[in-house]
Amino acid sequence: MFRKQLLYITSDALCAYDWDHGVLGEGQAFPASAAGLDGFAAWLEDPQAHRLDVPAYLLTDLIEEDFQRQLLPHVRGKAGRALLERRKQQLHRDTPYRGSTLLGRDSTGRHDDQVLFFALTNPSLLQPWTEALEHLRVPVAGIYSTSLLSIALVKKLSIAHEHLLLVTQQSGGLRQSYYEKGQLRFSRQTLAIALDGVAVNIALETEKTRQFLTSTRMLARGDVLNTVILAPAAQIAKLELLCDNGVEVAYHFIDLQLAGERVGLRQTPVLADELLLTLLGKHPPPSHYPPGALARYYHFQRTRKALYGASTLIGGSAALWCAINLLGGIADDNSTQRLAQETASYQERYRSVMSTQPPAPAKTQNMKVAVTLGRMIASQAPEPGRLLGMLSAALDQAPQVALSQLHWHAGPAPARTADSQPAQQPGASLQGGSAQAGIPTAPPQTLRLEADVAMPNNDYRAALAALTAFAQTLARQQGMQVTIAETPLDLRPSAALSGKSAAPAPDSQARFTLLLEWQP
Repeated sequence: MFRKQLLYITSDALCAYDWDHGVLGEGQAFPASAAGLDGFAAWLEDPQAHRLDVPAYLLTDLIEEDFQRQLLPHVRGKAGRALLERRKQQLHRDTPYRGSTLLGRDSTGRHDDQVLFFALTNPSLLQPWTEALEHLRVPVAGIYSTSLLSIALVKKLSIAHEHLLLVTQQSGGLRQSYYEKGQLRFSRQTLAIALDGVAVNIALETEKTRQFLTSTRMLARGDVLNTVILAPAAQIAKLELLCDNGVEVAYHFIDLQLAGERVGLRQTPVLADELLLTLLGKHPPPSHYPPGALARYYHFQRTRKALYGASTLIGGSAALWCAINLLGGIADDNSTQRLAQETASYQERYRSVMSTQPPAPAKTQNMKVAVTLGRMIASQAPEPGRLLGMLSAALDQAPQVALSQLHWHAGPAPARTADSQPAQQPGASLQGGSAQAGIPTAPPQTLRLEADVAMPNNDYRAALAALTAFAQTLARQQGMQVTIAETPLDLRPSAALSGKSAAPAPDSQARFTLLLEWQP
């Protein structure tokens, strides 16, 4: 986000800063009193600043901050999280502002987890300010600790000491933070005793901290405690006179102006507050302490902005789609107009050319109809080739059938006379016409087939079976209808049968007639 509200909270005051597009504004201090709370509320409600919808980041610099290093069994998953939460409750049950961070694994024994537990032990110092933010529905993004945030400051300053004590003078007092191999192990704050603006008790407090670290075995005897002090350039010479290097203590000094340049601060800071605030404004980490219900307006705001962003994306996509369709429609309209102009030009040229030609014997439309009819007749006019092909294939499968006569006819089968000859119908020549020429559809075809079937030993049963198989082969063709007009044996009840059973019957043939009707 481009805008933030950075609220620096100490035991006796709150200093509010505006963060706008990467620039830290001037701080506005409000004392921890009724008048200060009223002034803070008025600052938030300033109609020209529009701060009520700007996310707030609370940075605490309090003496009442506890750090404890504990060993926990190495347990993962849900059980591990439950164990960690129970230990937080046991160590700091009187405050909701508690947290933990994993330092690593123990090198001895069960290789337990080394966990640093931290908490703000006096939540009443934050309560008036958080209630004011809650009342005005200001979105709170997180609650942070200057001790934990100084880890990022150590990385920015590229301070690499195995045992490091970072000393900074802040609004809340003199802050001393101990780091072992780049990880925060302990932090304490004391009041600074200043003489001409110089904290004259730095060396004394450093020695107290070293003794505490040695007694708690965080610092072994003989280890050198490298103490890095951040101070203005004008104070470094005086501090060097107050701080003497010893066997177990080595002092290093860093100019606040150089530190400000390292973190990207444009002006030279007087205290380390602005260094930490700049780090928080540029790259805010996850909240050190759980903000609880304070964060609900921040979550509402993020959800609302996400919905606005999705709506904007959908609206932009729809507008882009409409623009593409509109441009495509314009291009299609231009193409249509161009094609219409080309068509009109070709028609005009055609009329111009045709006007110079002699009169044609037939109109163009009539010629088109004639061509269409010619193509239709060529493809649909009746011809016996395909039907005879089907018959030839069936005869190949019936060697006992011998073809005698064929009568092919285009159109429906004609009626038969008593002597099995086609009857002459009145107006038959008129009924053919266009229908028999294949206009508009191909006409049916009729084929009268007279053939002989072989009868070895006068076996009429075998002859009838061969005839039936031959007829079924033809009937399986698509559009074919087969009718047995005459069979080799008269099976009518009135027919008389005669013959001699004593003499052997010679081989003979029997004639039959089939009527084939085929619709192409």
